[in-house]
Amino acid sequence: MNLPFTVDLKDKVAVVTGGGGVLCSEFAKSIAACGASVAVLDLNLQAAQKVADEILASGGKAIAVAANCLEKVSLEQAKDAIEKAFGVCDILINGAGGNNPKGTTDNETMTPEMLKDKSIRTFFDLDADGIRFVFDLNVLAALLTTQVFAKGMAEKGEGTILNISSMNAFRPLTKIPAYSAAKAAVSNFTQWLAVHFAPCGIRVNAMAPGFFVTNQNRALLFNEKGEPTARAAKIIKGTPQARFGDPSDLTGTLLWLVSTEASRFVTGIIVPVDGGFSAYSGV
Repeated sequence: MNLPFTVDLKDKVAVVTGGGGVLCSEFAKSIAACGASVAVLDLNLQAAQKVADEILASGGKAIAVAANCLEKVSLEQAKDAIEKAFGVCDILINGAGGNNPKGTTDNETMTPEMLKDKSIRTFFDLDADGIRFVFDLNVLAALLTTQVFAKGMAEKGEGTILNISSMNAFRPLTKIPAYSAAKAAVSNFTQWLAVHFAPCGIRVNAMAPGFFVTNQNRALLFNEKGEPTARAAKIIKGTPQARFGDPSDLTGTLLWLVSTEASRFVTGIIVPVDGGFSAYSGV
């Protein structure tokens, strides 16, 4: 694959959770192209295997592992399989995450009239279980996965962890309060981990992607005819580069942050990769 630059990740073992998804599959392939042995973790083994097969076909090293990032036993089993195949994890990408409709409102803002319309899901109708699921999927999953895979890093005295935050952590989007708050927690957790693990030689950073078209948000951004929705138009209008990101736009930041040589004094930061969205006031 075409990389903006390469770093030497030979003899490194990388674990990518959510590796079957649009963005994290790109992460897995990019890291593998730099010489790392990559474990592609996903709840959907078929999706993970597809990514691993692509890496193997291009001459890289990869295995697909089914894992539920919300269950520590499942993660421990995945770790055992990975260590048997490749060795102890050196690079952990906490990419698993997502949203849930039960933690989403139907309208961007609240008006008194909406209280009378029972067909509209307002802030007052948000489901506690849905919100809890979103926090678990984004925050608890990162915590449990780090507990499992960072222990080996601590024992070795070195390692790199990259969490995936979001532009929502900087500027909460309308309609998705649970996801925005959960990603803000991921950013905060990243900083906490960076301080906590510094004496162990473990660096912890995060990327905050702007707007990328993924399997989870495609239906919100494009109608059945493939035309941009009104929400998509608002996003593009608020992005100075006037486009959605391409997964490859994240590669440069990814490789910089996972490379000890390139970013050895960098820890505890959250890097926006958003086409200028976070810098634009709308005026």
